[in-house]
Order: sequence, then structure tokens, then C-alpha cells
Amino acid sequence: MGTTRTPRGKWIEEGLRALVAGGPEAVRIEALAQSLGVSKGGFYGYFRNRGALLTEMLDTWEHEVAESVIEQVESGGGDARARLERLFTLVAAATDGPVRGVTADMAIRDWARRDPAVAERLRRVDNRRMDYLRSLFSSFCPDEDEVEVRCLLAVSVRIGNHLNAADNGKRSRAEVMELIRQRLLE
Repeated sequence: MGTTRTPRGKWIEEGLRALVAGGPEAVRIEALAQSLGVSKGGFYGYFRNRGALLTEMLDTWEHEVAESVIEQVESGGGDARARLERLFTLVAAATDGPVRGVTADMAIRDWARRDPAVAERLRRVDNRRMDYLRSLFSSFCPDEDEVEVRCLLAVSVRIGNHLNAADNGKRSRAEVMELIRQRLLE
């Protein structure tokens, strides 16, 4: 009876968890193997070295937060407002996942401050997000300046919402987020 190998995706997911918990320095083969409860030998069946894992982690993150999200939104059809509604719902639901979650996004952003290659990857993802939003908002908003404002607001609220500790007056954060959603879709 042969041994069962830990799937490649588990190594990537565990690498992203380690990144979120402690930055890129925390993504260590031995520590990942220990977290997965396996020997580190299985790692080398999938990855040449730690750098290859880091690249695949970024590839996975990029695909999941950009192309995969866009594919899910587009697959539901509907007009631009319906697709934006679906996008906002999908993004709001992805708060704690190891790949799509806000914490993973913030860990990548923090890493990008210290690594030019990661910064370039982040710029590509953010540009992809903005381009997609522009395509949706411009279909019902003829003013180019207004489209750009809505795109930047949508992305900024997504990135910055969990960093803001302020109270929202008489409203809950969820109520204010709903008001923002309504305003963006006007």
C-alpha cells in the first residue's frame, strides 16, 4: 500500500496561511510540513524550492482574487448593476478565506512594500480589478470622472473597511456598507 501525498494545493494554502500569520519570512518548508503533519520530503515532489512555492502562492492568489471572481460574476449574467451586486456580495463574503480573504490581501500588500516583484504583481491585480469595475460602471454611468470615482471608492472601501476602527454614528458598519453599495449603484 503506497503513501498518500499531501496535495499541492494544501502546501499552497498552508503557505498562504503562514504568510498571513507572519509574513513571507514565516513561509518555511519545515514549518509548513509540521503544520500539515507530513514530512518535508513531499514538498520537493511539487516544488523546486521555497521560491517556487512563493511564486505559486502569488499565482494562486492572483487567479482567485481577479480572474476567478470575474468569471463567477460574469457567469451569472445580467446587466452591469446586477453583476456589480453579485461582485459586491461575493467580495463581502470572502472575508476570512486563506486566498480570497481580506487578511490574505493585506498580507500580500504588506509583502509588496518590501519586494518589488510582489509590488508589480499587486499593481497588476489592482489594475485588473479597476479595469473590470470601469467596464461595469461605464455601462450605466456616462461621466468618465464619475466612473473613476466609483471605481476607486469601491476598491478603497474593500481594502480599507476592516482597517477602520471608527464608530459609524447611529448606524452599524453593515448599514453604512449597504448605503455605500446603494450609492455606487445609483
